Amino acid sequence: MAAFTKFNSFIERVFEGEILCASHSFKVAFSNTLPLVTNNNFADITEIAAGNGYTAGGHASSVLSSAQTAGIYKLVLSDVAIVASGSIGPFQYVIVYDDTHANDALVAFADYVTPITLINGQIFVVDLDQTNGLLQAS
Repeated sequence: MAAFTKFNSFIERVFEGEILCASHSFKVAFSNTLPLVTNNNFADITEIAAGNGYTAGGHASSVLSSAQTAGIYKLVLSDVAIVASGSIGPFQYVIVYDDTHANDALVAFADYVTPITLINGQIFVVDLDQTNGLLQAS
């Protein structure tokens, strides 16, 4: 499981009420260009080409939990599985963004260290950590 790094603007957008984690829709997208923590919106990301099982704009992930315990808030999203029906990639970065936000606000990204190319029939699972959550805040 790759560790996720939050985009700088995410926290501000949460505190200013732009991102409502419990009720918004989130998507997972692939890129082969390193995102910057200073990127703000999905339009700032260079996404890989759609096709062969990968959808332009990424794939939906459901909110499983958005709650705090003992002063620590966790956002838990469902894992996303992409099945290749041909070649997908290469990609090295997985980006999570708020698809409900008017500007598709960026949330976090993971660096898989080396480029990945899926071949026909391969399944790639984006593990969004149902134990610790995608993100925690205290």
